[in-house]
Amino acid sequence: MNDFSSQTACLDSLCFKLTDRSAVIGIVGLGYVGQPLMLRYSEIGYRVLGFDLDQQRVDQLNGGYSSIEHIENSRIEAAGQNGFEATTDFSRIAEADGIMLCVPTPLSKYREPDLSFVTNTCDQIAPYLREGQVIALESTTYPGTTKEEILPRLEMNGLRVGENVFAVYSPEREDPANSKFTTNTIPKVVGGHTEACLKAGLALYDQAIDTLVPVSSTETAEMTKLLENIHRAVNIGLVNEMKIVADRMGIDIFEVIDAAATKPFGFTPYYPGPGLGGHCIPIDPFYLTWKAREYNINTRFIELAGEVNAAMPDYVFGKLVGALNECCKPVRGSKIMVLGIAYKKNVDDMRESPSVVLMEMVRDNGGVLSYSDPHVPEFPRMRNHAFDLSSEELTAGILSEQDAVILATNHDVFDYDMILRHAKLIIDTRGVYRASNEHVVRA
Repeated sequence: MNDFSSQTACLDSLCFKLTDRSAVIGIVGLGYVGQPLMLRYSEIGYRVLGFDLDQQRVDQLNGGYSSIEHIENSRIEAAGQNGFEATTDFSRIAEADGIMLCVPTPLSKYREPDLSFVTNTCDQIAPYLREGQVIALESTTYPGTTKEEILPRLEMNGLRVGENVFAVYSPEREDPANSKFTTNTIPKVVGGHTEACLKAGLALYDQAIDTLVPVSSTETAEMTKLLENIHRAVNIGLVNEMKIVADRMGIDIFEVIDAAATKPFGFTPYYPGPGLGGHCIPIDPFYLTWKAREYNINTRFIELAGEVNAAMPDYVFGKLVGALNECCKPVRGSKIMVLGIAYKKNVDDMRESPSVVLMEMVRDNGGVLSYSDPHVPEFPRMRNHAFDLSSEELTAGILSEQDAVILATNHDVFDYDMILRHAKLIIDTRGVYRASNEHVVRA
């Protein structure tokens, strides 16, 4: 059999197994992206192997428990009954036909891309890769990552990408706790290193995702993900800056946005807040700005939006200081409670939450800090932040004891009428309280 026939046979065999759902799916990284993917493939009949370095997470999943609030334990239990197994043994990657890499891509302390999770994962699985596998990177990254970092590692042991092993980039589009869009209903962009890789990637996702969007290359898919999130970051930066201007002019920015949103074309409403949070929007723009420097391009517009958004916790803290001064109180010694510390409403996701930055500012300036967030009962382990705090029940008594509360994340579970009645001073970063009130400060 010649090389072309061998390549065709390898690709056809892989696509057949993926299409008839006899393939084994391997998911590396069992967090906010990996778990929903695992559940989707398991629920439609695939055998799924999950890989993670965190033994505690592996044990939890094998015991039918998810530490992610919006994922029900019953779904994890059902996946186990359908054959799902989590492991820390990366040698078992050889059992998988389709492999998805769902690992973090944070920034370094110098705000440069940190691909160590991606490259270390590839180094771990490389010795166990075999012919007839498709490997898809789902982590957000800069254009060129798949070609420059993934391909050489896949070919370390003599495999040839596009011939007997296949490389794909397909960016995740998870929106935790958004019931309107699920893993299968969110259209999925897929880019392959070669036409054969693209065919394998489409076969990998076709059974699980309702709508696939094939693009011409992995670089195009990588850039697509960055554009999606930079679009949001820039527009949020714009409205955050306009919030500051409107506040100085005595204008309610939320009223302005709502009025502008009545225009049926040419305007999309974005709303200000205490800063950007989550695993994408605060981070992804800097992946492109870093890569653009390789081409002698200065992405001034993107970087300016990043500066505006990064400065929002300082703006909110300044509002707190000013409001306490009006009450003849310093921050030092004042009891200050942060309401909501997850990065957005109705989730337990703490990644890049601006609430944490505000908490550090209060603590570092001598405030007596507490927080209330039913979605985050205990302050979690985080790479760059540490608090020995637990969520306090939000009662009239607790509220009345505080010198100020910062409404940082507008969870639906909060009783906003009670907060308004009993809190002495409210720093409202989310526009919850629209009516004028002497003890509510908009921030």
